Amino acid sequence: MVDADQTFVIVGGGLAGAKAAETLRSEGFTGRVILIGDERDHPYERPPLSKGYLQGKEDRDSVFVHEPAWYASHDIELHLGQTVTAIDRAARTVRLGDATLIRYDKLLLATGAEPRRLDIPGTHLAGVHHLRRLAHAERLKHVLASLGRDNGHLVIAGAGWIGLEIAAAAREYGAEVTVVEPEATPLHSVLGPEIGQIFTELHSDHGVRFHFGARLTEITGHDGMVLAALTDDGEEHPAHDVLAAIGAAPRTALAESAGLDLVDRGHGGGIAVDASLRTSDPDIFAAGDVAGLQHPLYSTRLRVEHWANALNGGPAAARAMLGQDVTYDRVPYFFSDQYDLGLEYSGWAPPGSYDQVVIRGDAGKREFIAFWLSDGQVLAGMNVNVWDVTDPIQQLIRTGARPGTERLSDPSVPLADLLEE
Repeated sequence: MVDADQTFVIVGGGLAGAKAAETLRSEGFTGRVILIGDERDHPYERPPLSKGYLQGKEDRDSVFVHEPAWYASHDIELHLGQTVTAIDRAARTVRLGDATLIRYDKLLLATGAEPRRLDIPGTHLAGVHHLRRLAHAERLKHVLASLGRDNGHLVIAGAGWIGLEIAAAAREYGAEVTVVEPEATPLHSVLGPEIGQIFTELHSDHGVRFHFGARLTEITGHDGMVLAALTDDGEEHPAHDVLAAIGAAPRTALAESAGLDLVDRGHGGGIAVDASLRTSDPDIFAAGDVAGLQHPLYSTRLRVEHWANALNGGPAAARAMLGQDVTYDRVPYFFSDQYDLGLEYSGWAPPGSYDQVVIRGDAGKREFIAFWLSDGQVLAGMNVNVWDVTDPIQQLIRTGARPGTERLSDPSVPLADLLEE
């Protein structure tokens, strides 16, 4: 039984941390809950930063997990704009940037990830951007609007989800967009070349120019402003602004300095946690983008950076902190919106893990479901402009189904029927 005089500390003011605090209270915990975030804004969700809010379709207040008054009404102690500089595991304390010490009985690390930086000349120029935080999105929103008005050029380094979503937003504002990507197709590390080509065509149809097989080597400028982006194959792309969208790195420095076990980068990096989201210290847990989970479903380490993992991982960690029996084995899930294309992806099937891609529907019309298979077993599924199918897709993955490619590809066969085979 958790005592009412216990103190649970959450480091990280994002979705995972906020949902963990909410769960502690909804599960009946009456002790102190302290939530520490290094941004001054209240906890918010990140998908709108590259989607609705960036596009001007959602207002600023829509991004927040809870209204500001919710925290006081649920007796959540907020320390916003504060950095945790150290964890003393022996004393069970965290030290804040102002030298304040806070004792904990259980500690949750939900420190998230940070954008990887371009290590090339010219990144100091005013027109070089990243997107991770609300302040970044606010700035970028004004930049895209300005580029659209002035027929300006945006060069994006990286054709992953963030790069493509911002490319779509920029085109909707009217900006000229060039995407530089070292692989032969967008989203290569997630979807492979077979489905990546569909996104090449989608964005090309909307006026985006791709430069595949190349990396940025320098950003040139004048009087502190961007003029062009150079690539390693000798090309020069005129640019008024450059966005680095080359991935994110888990924020593990605090855990590393405290001596917690980490995951090597080859397995995604992050703080090593077991199926209950517990770290190598029994009183410390980790959730969200920073957690390198020993995933029960895949029998390997996975670090999932997407919204659903924060939404569900924070509550799972909170229940484990309360001593409940927790096995966090959710099928990885994410969604994306680009122009008139909406999609949901479930599972995990990086290139090399599958031997076949099966299409169900019309890929040419961008209304289809793609399945990634290994020896006939469904590893992952992505529904594109086809809705209300996530549950059966995830069930096919979870059960290790091998329904046969002929029936799997046939839209006249209900997905639910494949589960019964």
